[in-house]
Parts: sequence; C-alpha cells; structure tokens
Amino acid sequence: MANFGGRINLRGRRGDLKTQWILGGPVLTWAIICLCVAMWLVEIVLRYAAPSAFEALLSNGAMIPALAVVKPWTWLTSMFLHAPSVLHVLFNMLALLSIGPFLEKLMGHWHFLALYLISGLGGAAGLVVYCRLVGNWAMSAYGASGALFGLFAAVLVVFRRSGEDIRSMVVFMAINFAMPLITPNVAWQAHVGGFLVGLALTWLLARGVPALRRRTLTVRMLVYGAAMVVVLVAVIVLCVPSRAQLGL
Repeated sequence: MANFGGRINLRGRRGDLKTQWILGGPVLTWAIICLCVAMWLVEIVLRYAAPSAFEALLSNGAMIPALAVVKPWTWLTSMFLHAPSVLHVLFNMLALLSIGPFLEKLMGHWHFLALYLISGLGGAAGLVVYCRLVGNWAMSAYGASGALFGLFAAVLVVFRRSGEDIRSMVVFMAINFAMPLITPNVAWQAHVGGFLVGLALTWLLARGVPALRRRTLTVRMLVYGAAMVVVLVAVIVLCVPSRAQLGL
C-alpha cells in the first residue's frame, strides 16, 4: 500500500477503526452484528409502540417465497431481521462472532462480505426451491442463519484443506442442522441453501477452474461470485409461480 504521508504509525491506535481495517480486524463482522442488533431493537420498539409499522416492516423485509419476485430486496433484507425473541438474534450473533473474525482476516473484508451476502442469497433460494418442490407457498422467514451456514461451510473447507482437525466443526454443524428437530418454526431450508452455496463458492475460490487458480482472490471472487449470483437469481425467478398462479 502506498503511503503518501510518511510511515503509518500503528502503535497505540489498535482500537482505531482505520487501524483495525488495515490490520484485517473484524470490522465488517462487527458492522453486521451492530446492524442486526439495531434492527432487532427497532422491531421490539415497533412491536409494542406501533404494531402496524412492525407488521409492515416484516412484510416488506422478511423473505416471503411467494412474493420473492415482487419484492426482490427481501432476498437480502431478510438476513438482517430476527424474531422478537432475544434467543434468535443472540444465538446468531454469537455464531457470527465465533467464525466471522477468522474468515474476515483470512479472506479480506470485502471478500468476506461477499461470501456472507451470497450465502444469504443461497438461503433465500433454498426456501424458494423447497416451496416449489412441496407446492406450499404459505411461509416466510427471516434471520442471518442462511448466511451463517455459508460461513460454517467456508470454515469447513478451509480447515479440511489445511489439514486441521474438523471433527469439532462437524459436530457443531450437526447440532445446528438438528435444531429444527428440537425447535419449531426454524427455516432449515435456508440453512441448507446457505450451506451448499457457501460450500460451493469457497471450494471454487480454493480450487475452481485451473486457469483462474493463479489469479488474485479478488478476480476469483468477482468471477465465481457473479456466476453464483446469476445462478441463484435465475433459480428464484424460475421457481416462483406468477401471482395469478398463486391466486394473489
């Protein structure tokens, strides 16, 4: 990195945001956590102070597979909303804090964010595919779980390729995949979608097409990430029936 103003003195400034960014600190991990918690607090306030506004927030922010094409922004906004229960947002944010800093430092800030968002999009696609297969469109979901399962998959690929012991990670993911059997109303379809997309994208970044293996991570993320987004958008658009078919 070019330094046009002399040497960068990092001593005594490790808590500074700019310094943390330079050092590869979990800046975006904490940004996501703060955004999710802030939105959760907004939900809590609206739920009791303005119930109609609370309903409007969920209907326009949560992922509703039947309306996925009509409200495409919900593919992303849904991953920053959580149920009013404190356990939902607490569990997800603790999970993000446990693996986010590692991946953000390993991949770089923007590559980490791209993996997170694309995995979340994979979670939305997982919901839509499930609804298409079973023919039940009367469902909606929100939460960061789809994106988080994509990060779990990424850590699994990294640990596997580096020869680390992955048994504890496998047990941890197995427990999370089993949660729908214990806790009702868990959108496991988003978990599966996010996990598969995160797994595929991380594998492509690590291996992928031989011609791209020597390219920078930025180039590989642009190529594979863009291709993944195109595929996921196509899956969602092709799977969702028209509003007339749904009787809306």
